[in-house]
Amino acid sequence: MTTLNAKRPIGNIVFAALVLLAAGISFSRYRGAMDYYEQGILFASAAALIWFGKFWPAMQRFLPICAATALIGIGFYEGELARGGSNFFLKYLLSSQSLVMWMCVLFALATLMYWIGMLRRSATALSLASGLTWVAAAASLSSSLVRWYEGYLIGPDVGHIPVSNLYEVFVLFCLITALMYLYYEARFAARTMGAFVLMVISAAVGFILWYSLDRQAHEIQPLIPALQSWWMKIHVPANFVGYGAFAIAAMLGIAQLLVSRGVLVSKLPSYDTLGEVMYKAIAIGFLFFTIATILGAMWAADAWGGYWSWDPKETWALIVWLNYAAWLHIRLVKGWRGDVLAWWSVIGLLVVTFAFLGVNMFLSGLHSYGGL
Repeated sequence: MTTLNAKRPIGNIVFAALVLLAAGISFSRYRGAMDYYEQGILFASAAALIWFGKFWPAMQRFLPICAATALIGIGFYEGELARGGSNFFLKYLLSSQSLVMWMCVLFALATLMYWIGMLRRSATALSLASGLTWVAAAASLSSSLVRWYEGYLIGPDVGHIPVSNLYEVFVLFCLITALMYLYYEARFAARTMGAFVLMVISAAVGFILWYSLDRQAHEIQPLIPALQSWWMKIHVPANFVGYGAFAIAAMLGIAQLLVSRGVLVSKLPSYDTLGEVMYKAIAIGFLFFTIATILGAMWAADAWGGYWSWDPKETWALIVWLNYAAWLHIRLVKGWRGDVLAWWSVIGLLVVTFAFLGVNMFLSGLHSYGGL
C-alpha cells in the first residue's frame, strides 16, 4: 500500500508535466491563430485535465495513449490529406474515419460481451467487455483529435474542433457516455451495469453508421457562420456531459425496474446500487447541463444580441433542465426513492432525445442547422 501511495504523486507530477508541455507547445505554435479567449480556453483546459488526472488516475494512462495514437496518425499524413486514401495505416487504422469505424465495432463487441458476461456470470467476459469499452473510447477520442487536424489540412478556414454537426457530436456522445460509465463501473465494482448502458451507446453507433454510409456525413464541412465562435468549444462538450449522464441514468432506470419485478435479480447489482448510480449520474448531468445552458445564453447574446429568445431549441433545453431539477428536488428534498424515479429517468431520456434531435427535425428556429 505504501508503494502504491508513493507512486501516485509521481504519476500526478509526470502527467501534469506532460499536459503543461502539450499546452505550451500548442501555445507557441498556434497562438497567432488564437484570440485571447481561445488562449484562455487552452490553459483552462490544461488545468482541468491535470485535475481530472488526479481525480481519476486511469486518465493518466488513457489520455496520453489517445494523444500518442492521434499524433502517429497525424504524422502519417505528412501534411497531405490525400495520403489518407493511399497510406495503409491511415486507410485502415488511423484516419479519423477509420478510427470511428473501429470505435463502432469495438462498442458493438463490448455490448455483446457485457450481455454474455452478465447472463453467464462470467468474470472473464465482463473483464473483456470492460477492456473493449476502454479501447473503443480511446478510438473515439483519437478519431476526434485526428479529424481536427484533417480539417486544417483541407484549409485554415475549414478546420475546427469536431463538435459542430450530428456526426461529430454523436462520436463525442459515445466517448463521454463510455468514460462516465467506466468511472461508475470501477467506483461501484458493478460491471454488469454495462449490459444496459452500452445499449444506448450501441444505438448511437447505429446512428453514426447510418449517417456516415447513407448521408456521407463523415465528410468535413466548413462551419456555418452561426458556429464560427469560440463559445462552441465549451458549450457543446458541457452539453454532452449532461446528455451522456442522462442516458446512463435512463438505462440504469430500466435495469432497476427489471430488478424490482424479479428479472435478472441475481445478475445485476442490487436495486439500491442501481438507484444510487442513477442519482449520481443525474446530479453530474444536471450540473453540466446547467453550465451548458448558461454558456448557451451567453453565446446567444454574443451572436444574436439577446440571452434568451424562446427559440424552440432554447425552450426544450429549459424543459430538460426543469425535468431534472424536479427529479433532484423530489429525491433530495422529498426523499423519494424507487420505481417512480426510475420511470422518470427513462421518460427523461425521451425528453432529452426530442430536445436534441426532434427539435431540429420537426421545428424551426435560430438553431435549425443540425437537421438530418
